[in-house]
Amino acid sequence: MISQTWKIMALLPILAAVAFLLFDIPFKPSVNQCTLYPYSHYWIGSKRIVTPKGVISGAVEIKGGKIVSVLHEDQWQKDVRSVQIIDYGNAVIMPGLVDVHAHLDDPGREEWEGFPSGTRAAVAGGITTLIDMPLNSFPSTVSEETLGLKLQAAAGRIYVDVGFWGGLVPENALNASALEGLLKAGALGLKSFMCPSGINDFPMTDIGHIKEGLLVLAKYKRPLLVHAEIPQDDGVNLENKDDADDVRSYNVYLKSRPASWEEAAIKALLTVSKDTRTGGPAEGAHLHIVHLSDARSSLELIKEAKKSGDSVTVETCPHYLAFSAEEIPDGDTRFKCAPPIRDAANKEKLWAALTDGDIDMLSSDHSPSVPELKLFSEGDFLRAWGGISSLQFVLPVTWSYGQKYGITLAQLASWWSEKPAKLAGLSLKGAISIGYQADFVVWEPEAEFHLDENHPIYHRHPNISAYIGSRLSGKVLATFVKGNLVFKEGNHALPCGSPILATA
Repeated sequence: MISQTWKIMALLPILAAVAFLLFDIPFKPSVNQCTLYPYSHYWIGSKRIVTPKGVISGAVEIKGGKIVSVLHEDQWQKDVRSVQIIDYGNAVIMPGLVDVHAHLDDPGREEWEGFPSGTRAAVAGGITTLIDMPLNSFPSTVSEETLGLKLQAAAGRIYVDVGFWGGLVPENALNASALEGLLKAGALGLKSFMCPSGINDFPMTDIGHIKEGLLVLAKYKRPLLVHAEIPQDDGVNLENKDDADDVRSYNVYLKSRPASWEEAAIKALLTVSKDTRTGGPAEGAHLHIVHLSDARSSLELIKEAKKSGDSVTVETCPHYLAFSAEEIPDGDTRFKCAPPIRDAANKEKLWAALTDGDIDMLSSDHSPSVPELKLFSEGDFLRAWGGISSLQFVLPVTWSYGQKYGITLAQLASWWSEKPAKLAGLSLKGAISIGYQADFVVWEPEAEFHLDENHPIYHRHPNISAYIGSRLSGKVLATFVKGNLVFKEGNHALPCGSPILATA
């Protein structure tokens, strides 16, 4: 009787998986049981599979959560005998998105966004891996101990694989042993601010702190991510109500953080980025500039640094590519972010830099808060929280706005998967290739939808995003994380994501 019971129990995950896959029955295996779904060995096929060698019609073989073969249509229809095949027809199968810049605020500010809600939104948007920023949670991730708190908060509560950036702040920047402890504990790299972060326990760093951080990171061959703005005297002072004619005016907010702030920060960074060159004192470290919004002088400085051999990359975000300052209504603080969304001509230059390869990758910079902070005081740009909620939407937003510029599926995979994975040191993620983890997003680029109250949104606070009200193209049908079918058209499986810790 006992042996028969165990046989029945062994079949339950398989039966549940089949129900989830075929009949849209929510998949609820027993607690803490994260088996491979729908099988441990199976194929997925499509007429549009995005691989490093181009878009092919064929199939991908998954075994034990990894990709073991990628075959063209004539090969797999002839050679594959298994009945364990999921054919997605003309839908696109692409490597799962890797978002290297997201604030999940857990632990300490889970009411802003927590691991469960944030990663549910991520997987519904085709993101299979995200790297959590070290601030907005409480306490900030600036030590081995605070990284441990992150791991405790994430345990059993994440739907995608999650890695962690550590924080470079004045208290640890000049303490090499403290930074090494954070890196040895598994932080994938470090993040610093060159201006006030808005978070009390995450103060800004100067160029001296950054130089010391790069020297430590060189030993571990990991990146330093920098929020590159240094306040200058040419901005409108929003603290002075007489100077700021109307704190509800988006134009006044824009003038309070001019592009010169980004330019000044990047000029300062170039004084130390040369240390990352071959033979330099910080060789092995890498400098990454987050959420670039200035496509003029700042971008030219970055291009010069790359030409000089500095180990430097740069990202921008979908909100800088989708919106322009001229169209943002006064008082609509959903659009407040830092650096700010700039003018339409700047947006065109950002698209040109992205498609030309001068901007390396994209990230969400998902930075939510509670509604009373985001929509503060009837549209007061002085007091409202700065951050765009976007995790679930970045794939359709990039695709929808990018069609005007002729972007391709291969470019999407490069900007959202391949290059972010490389930045984070994830050598087995970011591509549909043999030996890589079986992380996929299956989506229909042609399918349109209206992002309104009828569309399921999984962010903790779904109605404060600047994207609400948009009509977008690109519907996510399914998302696989390490071979697990975790999301399928509105249904989530268990949170079977894993924490990612650097080991080398």
